[in-house]
Amino acid sequence: MIDQLGDELYQAYQERRTIQPFTERDLDITLEDAYQIQQRFMAQRLAAGETVVGKKIGVTSRPVQDFLGVFQPDFGILTSAMEIKGDNVVDLNGLIQPKAEAELAFVLKEDLNGPGVTAMDVIRATDYVVPCFEIVDSRINDWKIKIQDTVADNASCGVYVLGDAKGDPKKLDLTLAGMVLRKNGELYSTSVGAAVQGSPVNAVAWLANTLGELGIPFKAGEVILSGSQSELVSVQDGDELECTVGGLGSCSVRFTGRSAV
Repeated sequence: MIDQLGDELYQAYQERRTIQPFTERDLDITLEDAYQIQQRFMAQRLAAGETVVGKKIGVTSRPVQDFLGVFQPDFGILTSAMEIKGDNVVDLNGLIQPKAEAELAFVLKEDLNGPGVTAMDVIRATDYVVPCFEIVDSRINDWKIKIQDTVADNASCGVYVLGDAKGDPKKLDLTLAGMVLRKNGELYSTSVGAAVQGSPVNAVAWLANTLGELGIPFKAGEVILSGSQSELVSVQDGDELECTVGGLGSCSVRFTGRSAV
């Protein structure tokens, strides 16, 4: 069953279409099963030529939890096919039913091996932090997901955009740093780092420890997306988003094309 469902997700990813939620089928999938399905799904992508460049934490803030009806964090794998470089333009033609999240990314200069990783360990191992957008995407019909569905679907990973503003986490109070999100020049939302598990640093430590128990380390040079500080933002052709983090700087992204749904 695990391999079959992982392959079903990979085919949906390739064909830019959605599938019935696993939790609406008579399958009795556990959270452990879901992570095994994720591993199969991502193994297919890696076999096709993608490489691992980092990890992401999902469902960390209350607005996202309320929207999805999922009330615990999860994680997924970032690959070389997910980073949008250059002019920060996201082509929606390559996505299915995307939504944008504004957050902080941690770029590591040292390995981190959990369990036992503390927030201070995360700060010491981080080369720099940057504001970023993750464009989440779901292979599950109408975003009707429970925790098992989004976990199996690689934590609903789509693509991500890193800002140019690099900050030293030793010199920034990431817990209190405010974030302002604008959509097409208009104020969309405001938030603060504490909205993410008390601090984005705490979220990264949680992931390092969770993956460490599975024998998966953080590697120097990897990008770690710490979880959304904003509501999920629907996007379409012509939309522009900008998030600004106090004391750090901003990240902007523009959208073109039309998603599958």
